[in-house]
Amino acid sequence: MNLTGKLGDPERVDASLSDLARGVVGSEILKIAANIRSLKAAGAEICNLTVGDFDPAQFPIPAALLAGVQQALADGHTNYPPSDGVLALREAVARFYARGLDLAYPVESVLITGGARPLLYGTYRTILDPGDVVIYPVPSWNNNHYAYLCGAKPVELTVRPDANFFPTPDELRPYLSSSRARLLMINSPLNPTGTVIDPEVLRRICELVVEENRRRERAGGDAGKALWLCYDQVYWQLTFGNARHATPPEVCADVAPYTIMLDAASKSFAATGLRVGWAVMPPAARQRMADILGHVGAWAPKPEQVAMAAFLDDEAAIAAYHATMRTRVRERLDALAAGFAAMRAEGLPVEVIEPQGAIYLSVRFALPGHTNEATRRRLLDTAGFAIVPFQAFGLAEDSGWFRISVGAVSMAEIAAALPRVRAALASA
Repeated sequence: MNLTGKLGDPERVDASLSDLARGVVGSEILKIAANIRSLKAAGAEICNLTVGDFDPAQFPIPAALLAGVQQALADGHTNYPPSDGVLALREAVARFYARGLDLAYPVESVLITGGARPLLYGTYRTILDPGDVVIYPVPSWNNNHYAYLCGAKPVELTVRPDANFFPTPDELRPYLSSSRARLLMINSPLNPTGTVIDPEVLRRICELVVEENRRRERAGGDAGKALWLCYDQVYWQLTFGNARHATPPEVCADVAPYTIMLDAASKSFAATGLRVGWAVMPPAARQRMADILGHVGAWAPKPEQVAMAAFLDDEAAIAAYHATMRTRVRERLDALAAGFAAMRAEGLPVEVIEPQGAIYLSVRFALPGHTNEATRRRLLDTAGFAIVPFQAFGLAEDSGWFRISVGAVSMAEIAAALPRVRAALASA
């Protein structure tokens, strides 16, 4: 039976849905990416720098990890995993952090999910009650949407390039002392900017969190509810140049009781489709988050978990993979940064921040009389150059800043696109 004409009037169906469903805003990035895919399918030549993903032809997953997944499937690991993660993987994550970050978390602190996204949403759900305050910088990824979904009150701090796109301790201080402030979100290396927080700045922020929590503990009662720090470090293995990744417990051990750290295989191993993420946190918080996420089936597939457990213990395989993968990411970022710097030296209206981390580059186009959307359309239509404005990451103002993502393009595509961009800027 063909039901195409039997599914109801769209407006009436929509009116019958919940206020939450009718108010949610879909991903701006995915909308742009869908448009780019349709243009490419129609034959357009486009250098696609929009989605924070990897083209397997450019960035395949580690061979040892692929072999591990295939073997796990062959061995019959096709049933439900434990809802909080396969024990072998939780133990491997603890060893991985002890070796790579000098952080000795107990296995009771480790939670496994289907990528880092459920952990980010789970953090909101575990910490915040409706009306509680969450503080985050803009631009940043998805915080505005998760705040809406959880009924939280957002405090959005617009961050600037002269602060490397991170909030300063002085900017944060008055907001952290609010009795309703319960959650501070920091992501480094940062999506969308590709910048890395200075360890000294992170230390001072962590000290503010500790200071505020000690004040609340003295106050007791409802006023004693903790202020939590969520530290998203999913790109921590992708840092470049003089940038150095640091963790909150490394720079301020006293912040550990109030810190949730998020991570995943998605970015550092170009394994976005395998959906394996993990977090570390105080065991009591981990149990509550596991209970929440267990009700929505947020676990990672079992074959991928089994394979990842073995891979994280294979230091030689990880080092060999990153020797190539990091080089390939960096050469793309460097090529684009050098191209934009050369255009700026010619007097064209563009500026770029040198690569620091992740797979992203921050670029500003200052075209006279152009909004960000008009600039995006001009570069797409006249140069086949597809990028994402910072408005897709919660920033309201037309600042001219854009995110460029290099995981799905070749060096040849970049080389072909840069002259087209130069011509588009020169004729603006």
